[in-house]
Amino acid sequence: MMMGMNKRAVVIIPTYNEKENIRSIVPAVLEQVTNVDVLVVDDGSPDGTGGIVKEIATANPRVHLLERSGKQGLGTAYIAGFKWGLAQGFDYLMEMDADFSHDPKEIPNFLKAIEANDLVLGSRYKDGAVRVVNWPLRRLFLSKGASYYVRVVTGLPIADPTGGFKCFRRGVLEVLDLDAVHSNGYAFQIELTYKSWMKGYRVAEIPITFADRHAGKSKMSGHIVREALWVVWALTLANGFRRWPRKRTGDG
Repeated sequence: MMMGMNKRAVVIIPTYNEKENIRSIVPAVLEQVTNVDVLVVDDGSPDGTGGIVKEIATANPRVHLLERSGKQGLGTAYIAGFKWGLAQGFDYLMEMDADFSHDPKEIPNFLKAIEANDLVLGSRYKDGAVRVVNWPLRRLFLSKGASYYVRVVTGLPIADPTGGFKCFRRGVLEVLDLDAVHSNGYAFQIELTYKSWMKGYRVAEIPITFADRHAGKSKMSGHIVREALWVVWALTLANGFRRWPRKRTGDG
């Protein structure tokens, strides 16, 4: 697949100790669309993930590495990646996990959907379905419960607000105050989607199937879950408990 000749997209992949996946995920992304680049944001992985990406990037100009010192969290990694992508002039900026829980084959579907929207979310629960592979029942209940909680508190009409497979039009990220985003994990995903929706941007969901990671260790923790619980209330309070977006006028 190839997007419009004047459109460029970058898939941003945060990493911390992902050497078991990175050699496979980067080429899997690149083969989906001809004018899509990959930016790996690596938090100083002790296992040498950054070095592997450097090696790949030397042979392929579509691969880029942003190295950071130490583990600083998913949210800050994406913010750094967004700023880099905006500075490089990319039209569409995608979030994606390194561990194959997000299927690279879905990328063309995102890029098709973003043409008519401002933010496209990959949904595990769209239309009431459950598209999750190899998850224990406890984790599924936690995820579904979190989605319901977010919708009830904020009014956000999204079936899967905690998902991390998404595509932004650059204009959305240019308007959002990225320096004011301090959440990580689930909370980060909720915050950016909520703020985009509240500003009146067109937010759409497309169905995806989420599979548990191929290799490596999950970064999920109790702190990430607790953060999401209070951030939802903080976001709602900041908007005076308003539960509907403002109408957009123009591109601002």
